[in-house]
Amino acid sequence: MDRDRDIDGRPRNARPRDGLGRPLPYGEQGEPRQPEGVIRTPDETISQAQELLDRGRPFHAHEVFEDAWKSARDAGEPDVELWKSLAQLAVGCTHRLRGRPVGADRLLARAVLGLASYAATTPYGIDIDALLRWARTPDDGPLPPLRARTQKSSPPPR
Repeated sequence: MDRDRDIDGRPRNARPRDGLGRPLPYGEQGEPRQPEGVIRTPDETISQAQELLDRGRPFHAHEVFEDAWKSARDAGEPDVELWKSLAQLAVGCTHRLRGRPVGADRLLARAVLGLASYAATTPYGIDIDALLRWARTPDDGPLPPLRARTQKSSPPPR
């Protein structure tokens, strides 16, 4: 089968995927995917990603964070690394659920490096410290909530 391409000739993958984002053979019924290229506010991004994480869909949460990352990058916004690191965190969580500890550890290490500059802060209400603690542990416990429960939201450090 010919590769899927967008109008600029870049590869796209329209293959159906299972709930953890693994490609399925063409023609099989897959899980609905997140639409690509959606521009959301930071609050919408975090809320939608949290909803997906709560439903056991970290791969799909990664796609939401990836949209925020690309949107921030294209707009020259300073919080690109935050969204990129959260996307890596979600992919690391995906690998854990898929039973791929080496891939999980690699992605989570990248997420930790990117989130480290936000340590002890709560950009957009995100509990960075809790996410860092989770990403640094080798167990398969659930990802903590993205938002800090008791702290107010603040903009990311500049």
